[in-house]
Amino acid sequence: MVRAKAAKRLVDSPLRLAIVKILIADKIADSGVAQLRGIGHDIELLPKGSGDDLLEAFARTRPSVLVVRSTRVTGEMMDADPDLELIVRAGAGFDTIDVEAASSRGIFVANCPGKNSDAVAELTVGLMLSLDRRIPDNVRDARIGRWNKAEYSKARGLKGNTLGVVGIGSIGTRVALAGKSLGMRVIAWSRSLTDGRATELEIDRKASPVDVAAEADVVTLHVAATPDTHHLADRTFFDAMRPGTHFINTTRGSVVDEDALLWAMEEKDILAAVDVLEEEPDQKEGTYSHRLAEHPNLYMTHHIGASTLQAQEATAADAVRIITSYDETGEVPNCVNLEEHSPATHLLTVRHLDKIGVLSAVLNEVRMAEWNVQEMENLIFEGAKAACARIRFNGRPRDEVVKRIEDHPDVLAVTLISL
Repeated sequence: MVRAKAAKRLVDSPLRLAIVKILIADKIADSGVAQLRGIGHDIELLPKGSGDDLLEAFARTRPSVLVVRSTRVTGEMMDADPDLELIVRAGAGFDTIDVEAASSRGIFVANCPGKNSDAVAELTVGLMLSLDRRIPDNVRDARIGRWNKAEYSKARGLKGNTLGVVGIGSIGTRVALAGKSLGMRVIAWSRSLTDGRATELEIDRKASPVDVAAEADVVTLHVAATPDTHHLADRTFFDAMRPGTHFINTTRGSVVDEDALLWAMEEKDILAAVDVLEEEPDQKEGTYSHRLAEHPNLYMTHHIGASTLQAQEATAADAVRIITSYDETGEVPNCVNLEEHSPATHLLTVRHLDKIGVLSAVLNEVRMAEWNVQEMENLIFEGAKAACARIRFNGRPRDEVVKRIEDHPDVLAVTLISL
């Protein structure tokens, strides 16, 4: 990865560095593109990139950084670009990126959580009102010249109804507060929701998502897409709902079992509104078909939850921040594919004089001992005369290795402990 600031410092040096090559394979706010160009980076835009087009762009441009929103990124694409070091998802989720493939190739993956919370919450409330007042159907009939006030004057209204929120993160919290402002009673479940937090929000905490489904008049999902939440809304979940319940999903398609949703709409007259599907089109525009699209009990939007100008501006700014941090410091804010706890079994601490070759000698002993280094840092003491290296490794400790390191003339002290 090229460091722009380092390049400025080395302007008179033969080791001058190049500008970072960034491929933006989705539409992001122009302000973000302008910021990156203003820094001096080389930007390639592919706003409608997907599939073979993106694969070709990888091979042709060889970017160090890839920025995407909804575009799917596969291991095959990563293989087409050996220079790729960082993938930034300009949004909250990252399920469209093969994170396992990125991790095995040493590629950082980062996202921009929280920047689109207001936008998704706003769409959720819009869908909630649309289901109750059947706004899309009203508009459709009016446009084709059909007047049907008698049919559309039967809304039950939201005030006094129970809103069930599954997932109380930043988006779910906003939806819950919006529901309260409409005069709704709010119940919720979330892994992180405590009694204290529920009291603070003035909502009722439930023991499980099914408990929420059983009691609510309107149910809305706001959980991340993980293996644990795959098909969270399954047959049991929908079976718990009362007939006529309204159901909303603006999170990810994978959290809903669409067979179960279809059953619920047909057998229990559940009305549903979804912004996401299990299998969405790869292209940004064009024709498509989906078995639920024509169902009279379903409203479907085009995965537009985060697509407001405000959200896109905020998300683009966060993507620029991530890229700039990595470029200047090597640190990746919001990185999603680093181990929280490495498999290191021991910590080797070496206090040493800050001289050339000392660390090299220490690491050579580590290599010969067949200790696999998991984490390493070298802290410099004030005055830069001495330093402290901390090496976390996985391997069988041996006293003779520690003794050889201690015997180095520039090593001050060595300790080895089990983790």
